[in-house]
Amino acid sequence: MAKPGVIVVGAGLAGLACAKALREARVDARILEAGDAPGGRVRTDAHEGFLLDRGFQVYLTAYPEGQRVLDLKALSLQRFIPGAKVWRGGRLHTLADPLRQPLEAVSHLFTPVGGLLDKLRVLELRQHATSGELGDLWQRPQQDSLRFLRDLGFSEEMIDTFLRPFFGGIFLERELATSSRMLEFVFRMFSKGHTVVPERGMGAIAEQLAAKLPSGVLRMKVRVAEVWGHRVRLADGEMLHADAVVVATDPATAASLLVGMPAPRMNRVTCLYFAAPEPPVEGPWLVLDGEGRGLVNNVAVMSEVSPAYAPKGQALVSVSVVDDGGDAQVLEARVREQLTEWFGTAVSAWRHLRTYAIAEALPVQTPSALVEPHRPVRLAPGLYVCGDHRENASIDGALTSGRRAAEAVLLDLGQ
Repeated sequence: MAKPGVIVVGAGLAGLACAKALREARVDARILEAGDAPGGRVRTDAHEGFLLDRGFQVYLTAYPEGQRVLDLKALSLQRFIPGAKVWRGGRLHTLADPLRQPLEAVSHLFTPVGGLLDKLRVLELRQHATSGELGDLWQRPQQDSLRFLRDLGFSEEMIDTFLRPFFGGIFLERELATSSRMLEFVFRMFSKGHTVVPERGMGAIAEQLAAKLPSGVLRMKVRVAEVWGHRVRLADGEMLHADAVVVATDPATAASLLVGMPAPRMNRVTCLYFAAPEPPVEGPWLVLDGEGRGLVNNVAVMSEVSPAYAPKGQALVSVSVVDDGGDAQVLEARVREQLTEWFGTAVSAWRHLRTYAIAEALPVQTPSALVEPHRPVRLAPGLYVCGDHRENASIDGALTSGRRAAEAVLLDLGQ
């Protein structure tokens, strides 16, 4: 490989966004990726005719950076219904978005998921999160999300039956220790747009970004062993030189490659996929555990959101456990037991497809982690870093950090 202007290490969303911005500025940027496909933590596997996202993930159409860099129409986005179904007291109860589904919301005002005042306070939370400019949100006083929700006046019942599993499934921690800034950002995005997945799976986002790069820019199955100055050494001993190096790997790998950069703490999740003869829930709903007695946090029938996720005549059920779950066989048995209570004996006919135990799924976003919401991407002259751990733990954060790193490179190169 001829000496490039910039080497980007890692083809996750941040690295792809960085390389895209550099190439658009006519800088010769190349990406080195250790895996066999782009996307990092946002990938989709084809398995027996099913599309399995590596962990349950969604895209929020209100993400501002996504609107800038993605062709959302080409992704053929498929929507979830705004709201959720909550398991409580032996049955599923519907919570509908009062602004987007007013008639549905009125008919479920007195469901046993929080009280009437709690449901009105959801509107107050929406107003608070959507007020002002987005940039100002990251400067607001912050506290942990649990204290924030209590200060807003939500009852403990509402927190435990809806808000804890809902936000816990987003933050991948049920203690709600995540910063209130992050909660407000996420709720603002939910309120201003739609919750979707691309028709062909979340991996289509990375595939679209990679397809916009010229041929030869992305090298797959290339593992970087060391980074220093303007040089990288590959695992096979090859040495590469460039005008600048951007480390865009996962946080742990970035910390191992960059001397003095601590690895952020990460939250974990385990996602199980099942093939079912019939969907246990009809319609593109998110289903939440409102009792907190079992391992399951949330369930989604992905084939009800996008039929392309499953072969014709079958349903794809995604189950998220916000924990390591322990032994895989024990985990599957406990999940089946819990879901049999929800959906009946039909669960015994479900066929287990695959389990993804993702130990480092999402950076921890406590208030101390977000004291500086936009962390530096320039580490030294010619050395840069990007990823959701430099911004906020979201797809939008990853894309934004990639652009910020590209802008820093361009500034230093005098372009």
